[in-house]
Amino acid sequence: MQFTAFDTSDELARWLAREVAARLSAAIGSRGRALLAVSGGSTPVRFFRALSSAEIDWHKVWVTLADERFVPPNSTRSNQRLVTVELLQGRAAKAHFIPLFSDGGIDAAARDAEEALKAQLPIDVLVLGMGKDGHTASLFPGAEGLAEASRAEGKRQILPIVADAAGEPRLTLTLAAIAASHTQFLHLEGQEKRAVFEQAQAPGDPGHLPIRFVLQQCPDLRVVWSA
Repeated sequence: MQFTAFDTSDELARWLAREVAARLSAAIGSRGRALLAVSGGSTPVRFFRALSSAEIDWHKVWVTLADERFVPPNSTRSNQRLVTVELLQGRAAKAHFIPLFSDGGIDAAARDAEEALKAQLPIDVLVLGMGKDGHTASLFPGAEGLAEASRAEGKRQILPIVADAAGEPRLTLTLAAIAASHTQFLHLEGQEKRAVFEQAQAPGDPGHLPIRFVLQQCPDLRVVWSA
């Protein structure tokens, strides 16, 4: 694990955008395309805006989500809407988007998203966030479906998750998909989240702080933080 601290959120966002853009360009150079998976919430907005102006071959980039609320794309709760508004703009408007949400039941949506991702895997760059309860993607403490989604040797890439703290039912990348990505970043901001992250580095049940699953399975995780 590598931990890098920044003085401001803007500084972090610019640095992370440069790092992600460089890795996407490298993937395009080696395999002709790149797959980026990003997280929702308010934390990545500055990063999205910085990345959207990067001078890379966006028409060779596919973008998907680390997780998604099971709500229509026009909902203010939708991560797809957030990414469309904040990232897929300017130069990045040429990128291809692979949604997790689709009409019908949540199980069918998980299967549909998994099938759509197959042609683009592996994930070249994954940018995760973390909640104050230690959840990452939609791996929530005590969630229904957490045991299957957190299997290190699991075969599924995307699974449904239901948790009281999550609000709506959600779709999430599984731990197996997270660990199989080529480069993983964890983007944190604020003293409270840093304290939770430091707690997660101590021995303990990963079911109580699911970010521990990622720490256990992703030894090269690059953690970036700003106050």
